Amino acid sequence: MVAEVIISTSVKTLNKIFDYEIPEDMNIEIGNRVLVPFGNMKRPEDGIVVGIKEKSEYKVKPILKLEDSKVKEEHINMAKWMAKRYICNISDCLKLMLPPGTTGKDIENRVKERTINLITLAKEIDEINEDIESNKIKSEKQKNVLEFLIRNESATMQDIELFTDASRAVVNTLIKNGYLEIDKTQIERNPFIHKVEKKESNIELTDEQQIAINSINEPKTYLLFGVTGSGKTEIYIRLIEKKLKENKSSIMLVPEISLTPQTVDRFIARFGQEQIAVLHSKLSIGERYDQWNKIKDGKAKIIIGARSAIFAPAVNLGLIIIDEEHDESYVSEMTPRYNAKEVAEYIANQKSIPLILGSATPDMDTYYKARNEKIQILTLTKRANKSNLPVVEIVDLRNELANGNRSMISRKLEEEIAKNLETKKQTILFLNRRGFSTFIMCRDCGYTVKCKRCNIAMTYHKNVNKLKCHYCGFEQKVVTTCPECNSKNIKYFGAGTQKLEDEIKNIFPKASTIRMDIDTVSKKNSHEQILDKFKNENIDILIGTQMVVKGHHFPNVTLVGVISADSSLNLGDFRAAERTFQTLTQVAGRAGRGECEGRVIIQTYNPDNYAIEYSKMQDYNLFYNSEIELRKQLKYPPFCDIILIDMSSKNISELKNVAKELHQYLKQRVIQEKFGLLLYSPLPSPIDKIKDRYRWRMIIKCKYDNRINMLLLDAFNEFVNMKTHTARVNIILNPNNMI
Repeated sequence: MVAEVIISTSVKTLNKIFDYEIPEDMNIEIGNRVLVPFGNMKRPEDGIVVGIKEKSEYKVKPILKLEDSKVKEEHINMAKWMAKRYICNISDCLKLMLPPGTTGKDIENRVKERTINLITLAKEIDEINEDIESNKIKSEKQKNVLEFLIRNESATMQDIELFTDASRAVVNTLIKNGYLEIDKTQIERNPFIHKVEKKESNIELTDEQQIAINSINEPKTYLLFGVTGSGKTEIYIRLIEKKLKENKSSIMLVPEISLTPQTVDRFIARFGQEQIAVLHSKLSIGERYDQWNKIKDGKAKIIIGARSAIFAPAVNLGLIIIDEEHDESYVSEMTPRYNAKEVAEYIANQKSIPLILGSATPDMDTYYKARNEKIQILTLTKRANKSNLPVVEIVDLRNELANGNRSMISRKLEEEIAKNLETKKQTILFLNRRGFSTFIMCRDCGYTVKCKRCNIAMTYHKNVNKLKCHYCGFEQKVVTTCPECNSKNIKYFGAGTQKLEDEIKNIFPKASTIRMDIDTVSKKNSHEQILDKFKNENIDILIGTQMVVKGHHFPNVTLVGVISADSSLNLGDFRAAERTFQTLTQVAGRAGRGECEGRVIIQTYNPDNYAIEYSKMQDYNLFYNSEIELRKQLKYPPFCDIILIDMSSKNISELKNVAKELHQYLKQRVIQEKFGLLLYSPLPSPIDKIKDRYRWRMIIKCKYDNRINMLLLDAFNEFVNMKTHTARVNIILNPNNMI
């Protein structure tokens, strides 16, 4: 017998099926992972069996080894569908459906992680409590460690340091005094170890919530369109509860890792830890592996996670929910460049189950489908706790400048922050730029400091006194003398979250602040720690980027300030107005979710822009009606699909030649075969160099169908398989950004 095997490789020319002989002592099935000899490679290659047949027309080598893990046949079919739709290797898609940490060095890391030194209690809990109460143990840090271990039974040294702020010396003293001991053991890694379970009773539903729940019973796609704070999460919980009673699993996707802890807390409070699994990139490989197995074994029936959780091996799946469905993070920007919403729709159709898309500011394409009755819309017009939507005020920054205010904070926003500090209410300040200054320029000759690997301005980070490239990660020392004209007249322009934090501390020196951006959330659980600290310690002001915008519920936040509403308007992307409206509406929705009324101050140089004006009114339908007319006139989605052909090379001459030849090939085929599409000439990308590679692009507008898919596959194979160039060619369907 012969196995048809797909090799695990990203090499485009190897995106095909290879035949291998099945040894008599191996029980090979479709979906098995195997090790096979390949070409002249000394090491065997990973592969997945996608078919079995009687014989091969070629002389074939035998399979070397049968691995433990296996892919379901339905996942192989889905990988083939994805590979065709997104024009990528089947093996790249199959990797998404394998257990985390089952290839290469990941295996070593996972195994190493499973054997761990655990710190455990060496005395009875009652005895320890007596010693704490009698003040026999005087050190507060020692008490914190013991109380943490009483709650969690055991923990690693890293977890103790992370969640109690105690040092190794504190733990060593407790070990020496006989309170703790070290247990070298194998454990199931638990990402919920630090969670304190608080049981939550059912919340009384509004009439609109009850109607929405009752309406979701057929296997189709629903749009849950509700204003911020309208109780969409409670609807998700009730629907999942119904599926649990039917012994069915549910997958719930959230867009930001920062949202995951808050969502998990709500679900643990309702369902407990045992039947919940969480999947996202901030978990260690071992934690992800254990969570994956918990799902595969049917122990976890509620799966919560970011984009890739859609591939979780849920047993008896009955429901898929995508919260904040408009969010751009649901589209992968790495190979394979899949759209999690499209994958979810594929799974829902295959399994005949409901798919719920939830948002206060739906994606234009989703809402267009709802308006045209391709999906069912369920509307929530009121906040669940009967509170009002916040009052939004727009501040014209041109007037601030005219009145001599060059600060990042308008006088109106400063007044409102001062009021909040007096009344002990909390404030969120949103600025979608991290760092201290966005670029550095010589005022004498105009030289701008750019990354030497990317054609993009370096950002100044004050806390480390360095310039950083946000595209490739390159760092360099601060420039004090212009390399072009030797002038020392160097000026820092623009502003990021670090500078905003400094300014707030200068204006309000007694206010407590905390910052949340990519620079402060690099460590494990840092998202959760910052949000918990803000909420539980009643920090006065939270300063952040996109991470603070979506889904968070802070009852004591009554003021939200948007420092610059214009940053997303000037993206050079046809979605710029949509993204601006969504961001402003979402961030405004963080205010006034408790008993007190919310206020929102939006600072802008473009107060008359329709996206900003309608976000003030918080009226999605008004915005949609204006934007859809523009899209129709300009032939943009949802009236067409956009295909971006991205080309890059270290050699600019080679890149231009490849771009020209590919354009000629497509143009000839389009004319000869009468394709109904718009093909634009290749041009340099807006950011024309990243990581030492020059970038060009070509845009196609069309209605993407099987015929156009075959045209692109032909073009892709024609130019990828050419041995005469080293250029990379990627074909991206409806890209997330056009930059």
